[in-house]
Amino acid sequence: MSHATGMKYLKDGVLPHMWCPGCGVGVMLGALLRSFEELGYRREDTVVVTGIGCTGKADDYLVTNALHTTHGRALTYATGIKAFNPALHVVALMGDGDSVTIGGNHFLHTARRNMDITAIIINNFNFGMTGGQFSGTTPGGMFTQTCVYGNPERGVNICALAEVAGANYVARTTPYHVWEMKTSIKEALTKKGFSVVEVYSPCPTNFGRHNDMKTAADMLHWLRDKALPVDEFNRRPLQEREGFFPIGKMVDRNEPDFNERYDQIRTIACKG
Repeated sequence: MSHATGMKYLKDGVLPHMWCPGCGVGVMLGALLRSFEELGYRREDTVVVTGIGCTGKADDYLVTNALHTTHGRALTYATGIKAFNPALHVVALMGDGDSVTIGGNHFLHTARRNMDITAIIINNFNFGMTGGQFSGTTPGGMFTQTCVYGNPERGVNICALAEVAGANYVARTTPYHVWEMKTSIKEALTKKGFSVVEVYSPCPTNFGRHNDMKTAADMLHWLRDKALPVDEFNRRPLQEREGFFPIGKMVDRNEPDFNERYDQIRTIACKG
């Protein structure tokens, strides 16, 4: 029985990849490329936009159209691409720094516009590539290279932010839940409007070693033990949710996307 490998979207000779052992970026990229294959995406009709950081290296491996952009601005370039040619499949791959720390303003407005873009966010709770500094998603009380006594700030809830800002589809997963990850990515790719898949990802090189998780397996077990299906998480009393996080599909609605609304306005303007 044959199954999708996603290999036809990879450049020849690029494996093994450059990410640290145990990093979740490679797992996410594999799930994304298998989703492309199962959905029948043509390379010339697909654009992958990346920013800066560990996740931003993903475009180096691809034979789809790819655009490597500036830090925090991946969604800005993706917006321009989709507005110019709505027929393209546009995917933005970002880390937590790119998406909501440095890129938070662009994230808000891309969701508000409900651009027909799929955003896949690797959230490893720190700026992994530049040494492990804390980011906007570092959980309160956790440790990084630049908060060695614990982070006094609360981390941004990316999925909640996407929901209130107007995204049509929002889901969260982890590399431990790899089959569910592919399902979420496929649903996001085929959903009209702005779609967000957040991947809580191991970073054993930086985040893990500062938080008593010395190996990639330790981090995967932490993600496994702290993740709850969203329905189960929501059923729990507030005091019993502490220390856990929901995974699965959190938002699935059908508001008109930007290009649909733009076409409506353009039609009215032309008639006038």
